[in-house]
Amino acid sequence: MIPGYYIKTCSSGVEISHLSVIEDYMMDSSSHKIYHVHGFDSRQHLEHYLSDKPNMVFEEDFLIFPIENLTSVFRTGHIRGDVMIDLSGGSLVHHLYAPSEFFKHIIILKVQDRCILELKRWLNTRTGAFEWGHATKIHVDIEGKSTQLQEKEEKVREAAQHVAKCDLEKENIMDPVILPPAYCIISAWLLDIVCKDKDEYIRYLKKFSQLLKPGGHLILIGCLGLTYYTVGKEKFSGFPYDEDFARKALVGEGFIIDICVSKKATGLIVD
Repeated sequence: MIPGYYIKTCSSGVEISHLSVIEDYMMDSSSHKIYHVHGFDSRQHLEHYLSDKPNMVFEEDFLIFPIENLTSVFRTGHIRGDVMIDLSGGSLVHHLYAPSEFFKHIIILKVQDRCILELKRWLNTRTGAFEWGHATKIHVDIEGKSTQLQEKEEKVREAAQHVAKCDLEKENIMDPVILPPAYCIISAWLLDIVCKDKDEYIRYLKKFSQLLKPGGHLILIGCLGLTYYTVGKEKFSGFPYDEDFARKALVGEGFIIDICVSKKATGLIVD
């Protein structure tokens, strides 16, 4: 068993969620690749952590738990508006099911071209796109709308029409474009795989907050204690922080934490 957590914090400043841990205290992460510098095979990432293959050990951590909690948060109806920004790692889709019911426009920002291509393949219903039907079914079953599988995916495609590349190192990550301020930002697993230390985590968090309207919400989904993760045969660095640090970082940037949920991970790491 690998210790892990899913923290969710919501605020009229923020909402944060941290999900499951993948960690190895014996490995030297300094030699590992870095997501936004080297990139990874986005399809291998999806197949390994988010597929519907039999006995998928990460199903509870990376599919069921975040979908359940995001559905619960958005079901209250308090987080809604015209524009939402998604700043997440990989080519994820399943975390957009719930907010697509409450936001007309979802702007998806990615740091890697390969992840953009993979995501657009699904958004444009192209041949060979990753199959998200198993995740869609989890969501509609939780909502009690099991007959609306196709409608749910179309709702996401309708809202997520804006996909663009960003540069986290720039003061304005979309320079020279100025994005409209968002009422909500979701960032799933991105800070965990781009940050190398606490200062960098706070620096990126500050940039995210600048994209929000006053009183907007930030939803973070991530891994606590992550030292590294694998995609295919390659190992990538993670930033091993804990819940206490995440809370202090958010409060330090002026966020109010409303909700915090954590769980132990069920997935196993096998080299």
